[in-house]
Amino acid sequence: MRYRFRTAMAVAASAALLTSVAACSSDDDDSATPAASAGTAISADRCAKNKAAGEITYLSGYQWQASASILEYAAADKLGYFKSLCLDVKMQPGTGDTSQNTKLLASGKVTFSPVSQQDVLSANANGIKVQGISSYSNVGLEILMTEPAITDLKQLNGTTLGQKGAMPVGVQAMLIKAGADYKSIKQVVVGYDPTVLTRGQVKSLTGFISNEPNQLKAAGKDVTVWRPYDYQVPGSLGAMAVNPDFAAKNPTAVEDVLRAGLHAFEYCETNAAECVKAASDLTGAGYDEKSNTGIWQTEDKVIRDSVKAGTPLGTIDTANVSALADMLNTYTGTKITSTDAQAEFSSEYVKNIYNGDKLIWPAP
Repeated sequence: MRYRFRTAMAVAASAALLTSVAACSSDDDDSATPAASAGTAISADRCAKNKAAGEITYLSGYQWQASASILEYAAADKLGYFKSLCLDVKMQPGTGDTSQNTKLLASGKVTFSPVSQQDVLSANANGIKVQGISSYSNVGLEILMTEPAITDLKQLNGTTLGQKGAMPVGVQAMLIKAGADYKSIKQVVVGYDPTVLTRGQVKSLTGFISNEPNQLKAAGKDVTVWRPYDYQVPGSLGAMAVNPDFAAKNPTAVEDVLRAGLHAFEYCETNAAECVKAASDLTGAGYDEKSNTGIWQTEDKVIRDSVKAGTPLGTIDTANVSALADMLNTYTGTKITSTDAQAEFSSEYVKNIYNGDKLIWPAP
């Protein structure tokens, strides 16, 4: 599924096709850009439906950090993929407050936003109606770090754990599954400097697999990363949610927003620097392109290592959804039935934009 540059003959063929469908092409497209050569072709009927959807607001998870479900959408906008599918997409940076994102989605103030599958379940359990429409991986981003001397999580009994204000439920589940005495572990709130671990101020530290471990490695600090996934704890990475009312009224637009994002994902896998630059342009001064490239490459590897062969990227694993509901019920006190959990996600949008495991581009 990785992006491949076309031969000169293929580009010529694409140009001929684009000419024949100019009625639904963007007049501003540059034929030399990947967006244009990838196809501004879309049927007149589908183009009209996408235009009728009106302005679509994409709200990122956290600013324009180069995480999966953020970077490729920033790139899709910069490369003209949305425009080539007759979509009017407004890009808006998020603050990192997931609960705020779900509330804005439910209210219709934003249309699409990266929201983990567990957060979709939690939101709906609290009467905040959002719909999950895709997810890249069952391997969650949240991890626990320790010094290399810790070789068994039971060694953390009676020690101090640093977290950012809330204990990730997946990390809690991992510790309990590993046999640690969870109640004996003292939790303290720490800031965003991961060296509190390597300086010995805490014995363990929560974080994100594509963030703190990379920072510590760059500083020459060796730590052990503990992933809940390795302890059969469910999670999600790169999940996307939509306003349910918008989705019901504009199914082709939902499909094509996902189509543009997934097409850009393929492109960014082999053109990371260009995609990170697109995110940097949206951010402005102070954007750390080197660090963000590391974030993207780490998450991309996690995703590709975990996606089953022949499975379209973005496919919702219904068994994982049920497992997440069970985990939330166990550790947070929710009472989500498997039936209710499944109803909060739709796999049809992703299914409709693939032929087997090959993304259909351009749109029909």
